[in-house]
Amino acid sequence: MPTSASDLKNLTKLGSKAAPSRTLEVFPNHAPGKLTVKLECTEFTCRCPLTGQPDYAVIDIYYVPDKFVVESKSLKLYLETFRDSGIFHEHLAVDIAGDFARFVKPLSVDVVVKFNVRGGIAIAAEYHWERAARKK
Repeated sequence: MPTSASDLKNLTKLGSKAAPSRTLEVFPNHAPGKLTVKLECTEFTCRCPLTGQPDYAVIDIYYVPDKFVVESKSLKLYLETFRDSGIFHEHLAVDIAGDFARFVKPLSVDVVVKFNVRGGIAIAAEYHWERAARKK
């Protein structure tokens, strides 16, 4: 099924000069529960919350969408909001997964953050979130 005009009606960032925002936009998923999406974000930057030193990372997001799929430009703008934020690497994985759960409402999401070596140590953190099964 091709993308229809109704799939695009709620997107405000795609095709515009939208400012970075800590929100994610979505469009309808044509295959709920049968699609797995991997997003590779290779140019992520943020800052150490104590020293303000820049940190660089690759972020991989794997998710199984339910009714919605994240729109990639809104993800790009979302990730840019961390550029000048101080955040621990481990907290970043949790925060991104939580925001995916809130805005995209997937069946599950895995976030893997892999930071470059700094001070001789490379840090990678993985966070898994899964929607709780509904009780009958």
